[in-house]
Amino acid sequence: MLSGIFIDRPRLAVVISLVITIAGLVALSVIPIAQFPDIVPPQVSVTVSYPGASAEIVQQSVAQPIESRVVGVDNMIYMKSTSGNDGSYTLTVSFAVGTDPDINAVNVQNRVNLAEAQLPQEARAQGISVKKKSSALMQLIALTSKDGKQDQLFLSNYATINIMDGLKRISGVGDVTLLTPSDYSMRIWVTPERLTSFGMTPNDIVDALKRQNVQAAIGRIGAQPALPDQQFQLTIQTKGRLSTVEEFGSIVLRAQPDGSFVRIRDVRASS
Repeated sequence: MLSGIFIDRPRLAVVISLVITIAGLVALSVIPIAQFPDIVPPQVSVTVSYPGASAEIVQQSVAQPIESRVVGVDNMIYMKSTSGNDGSYTLTVSFAVGTDPDINAVNVQNRVNLAEAQLPQEARAQGISVKKKSSALMQLIALTSKDGKQDQLFLSNYATINIMDGLKRISGVGDVTLLTPSDYSMRIWVTPERLTSFGMTPNDIVDALKRQNVQAAIGRIGAQPALPDQQFQLTIQTKGRLSTVEEFGSIVLRAQPDGSFVRIRDVRASS
C-alpha cells in the first residue's frame, strides 16, 4: 500500500513534508487572500444643504436637476433620495457588486458637476458633498455625560473636534457620521413689526450679514513695489468673523438721513 512506502522510508516522508511546507509558505506570500469578500453593493452619497427651504422646494430646485443628471451613471443599480424640511438633501446611489468605489465616486461627481449650474446660489454656497460609503454600519458609538453637566451640543462638538478625525484615519473606515449633529451657531430672531416700520425685509439683514461678517484679507504695508529705503513689510490684520451677541447686534442695516444707524439690535426680538 501507499502508506507502507512512507512507513518503511521515513526520510522520504520527511523530505516530502518539507517540500509541501515550503511550497505552502511561498504560495501564502503571493496568493491574494480576501477575508471579507464583496457582498454589499458599494454606494456613493451626494449631500446638499439649501438653508431655509422646505422639502417641496428642495425636491424641485435641488433633487430634480441632480437626479436627472446622475441617473444612468455607469454600473448603477438603483438610487434613492431624501429631501427634508430643514433644507437637507441626500442622494444615495448603489452600484454593482465588485465595482471600484473610487471610480464610482468620480463618475457621480462628474454628473453632479453638470447639474451644479442649475442649483440655487444658496445651495451652491453651502457646498456639494460627494462621498463613497457602505450600506453596512461597522459600529455605533454613543457619547454621554455621566454627571449630566454637558449637553448634546457640547458632546456633538466634542465628537467633531476630537473623535471623528481619528476614526476616519483608521484603515478600512470609509466615513464617520454623526446621527444627531449639533453645531454652535448664531441665530437672529427679528420682530416683523419693527422691520416693517423701517421699510426693510429679511433679505436686507442677510445682505448686511454677508457684507459685514467676513474674513477679509487687508494686505501689507511696504510691499513691492516699494521705495529703495523701505526696510520692513507689515501684514495688516483686521477683526474677522463676529462671534458674540453684542457684535452681531451692532451690525449696521441702514444709515438714516439724520446720521443715525439702524442696527440688528433695533429690529431683533426681545429676549
